[in-house]
Amino acid sequence: MLRPVAVGLDGSRESLAAADWAAREALRRGLPLRLVHAWEGGITPDESELPELEAPRYWARRILRGAMDQLNERYPQVYLSGDQIARPASDALVEAGDEAELLVLGSRAFSGFGGFMAGSVALMTVAHATRPVVLVRADQTLEDEHTPDAEGRPSARTPYRAVVVGVDPAHPAEELLAFAFESATLRAAPLRVVHAWRLPYVPAALEAKARREVRQAAQRTLEAVLAPWREKYPAVEVTTVVEEGRPAQLLLDATRDAGLLAVGRKVRPARVGMHTGPVAHAVMHHVRCPVAIVPHE
Repeated sequence: MLRPVAVGLDGSRESLAAADWAAREALRRGLPLRLVHAWEGGITPDESELPELEAPRYWARRILRGAMDQLNERYPQVYLSGDQIARPASDALVEAGDEAELLVLGSRAFSGFGGFMAGSVALMTVAHATRPVVLVRADQTLEDEHTPDAEGRPSARTPYRAVVVGVDPAHPAEELLAFAFESATLRAAPLRVVHAWRLPYVPAALEAKARREVRQAAQRTLEAVLAPWREKYPAVEVTTVVEEGRPAQLLLDATRDAGLLAVGRKVRPARVGMHTGPVAHAVMHHVRCPVAIVPHE
């Protein structure tokens, strides 16, 4: 059975942009699309007859049906399904993500009735999901995935923008590299691999030599990590960015013209708290293109 691309809906502009992006990703992957809306009243909208729930019931149904109608019109080739789940939003999204190939959420959505992104729900979902989670901002469009045309105007007919992935060669994550190379392959897009290194303390007189040696060692180590992936995906054009600095800042710089960023998140055994890691946390808040957080061992 094919795992779907799942997307969380709360009626916000961000979640609708996420649904659009998810539909295009489902097309690229040849997968069905599942829309998920969480009903936090504890029972399904159809089961309650309380008059005070009439308005929330109406909006809950409208959010899901409206999104499905819109996506059916825009992407008739995608097989769609929609579910309202009577559970707290973070629990519903984590469960939906576990059953999906990837989960897509709107980033920085406002809080409406049952809003997924109110407070810490988005972070909680990312922290506990076992499959990749992609965060999409409200202003993302189809044209943003592609390079500008010859006149510098937005276009949906030009090649895809680069996929960027942040890699630590000392702890390479198979899941992260597989996601990045597959995403680049699906888009026929170049892959930009970013690695940040830090110079350990050395006496000032030796800094220049040490910096040169550390940079060269970092480049060699990264190339060794990438070698089997280059062989497995020979059609992917791979470039590397190996620079001294903070990982989050280097990724922010590397994604200014990118279509997708992928970073890893180490899976923790305890399902408590919101441990996303400092790099993932930083790029989730500051990178403008869609950000994929890929869990790994």
